[in-house]
Amino acid sequence: MQRIEKVAKIGIDKDAKKTFEIYQTLKAHLEKGESARSAPLSETDWEIVSDLWLLTAKPVMYVCNVDEGSVVNGNKYVDMVREKVKNENAEIIVIAAAIEADIAELESYEDRIAFLSDLGLTESGVSKLIKSAYQLLQLQTYFTVGVKEVRAWTIHKGMTAPQAAGVIHTDFEKGFIRAEVMQYNDFISLGSEQACKEVGKLSVEGKEYVVQDGDIMHFRFNV
Repeated sequence: MQRIEKVAKIGIDKDAKKTFEIYQTLKAHLEKGESARSAPLSETDWEIVSDLWLLTAKPVMYVCNVDEGSVVNGNKYVDMVREKVKNENAEIIVIAAAIEADIAELESYEDRIAFLSDLGLTESGVSKLIKSAYQLLQLQTYFTVGVKEVRAWTIHKGMTAPQAAGVIHTDFEKGFIRAEVMQYNDFISLGSEQACKEVGKLSVEGKEYVVQDGDIMHFRFNV
């Protein structure tokens, strides 16, 4: 702060004054015992001070482990956590570790679904944890489907088709030509790639295409 303050007073760097003001806001906020992520800053402000790499500015998830009777609606302790971190834009999920242990011992998917249904749940805590982590970190999934294997690839939201292809191999991005794209739900409901083609649910996309969560993609490239 002392360095930035000196630069701001000299007036050589026009951005220094703004940076110093943000530093002051952050300092006052942290001295109250609050986390940096809940500071009253805009996205632009955060971009300016991103090089601080503040630990409490990082995304955070609170996982509340409760008893079986509280797993659906939570309890007073979960409510206390929610109230405490309401300004942090954090993910909060409720699980019962004992239930997760029981689910892990069930061998079939059908048995797990039936077990969850009896408890009034639609998905396991582990599933909620994964989904929340993806949402928190701005991640999503696309699929590649071949005769030998089906693969799910994790990418950041907003990635274009060439960037997504580069997750598989850098050559895919360098030599990207086009991508053939189907949506997962269309593929499942219609039953095949050919059926998707016949009803216009398979599209050919270029370099500007932004990949959507659940896309099934086949890349054409040349290196």
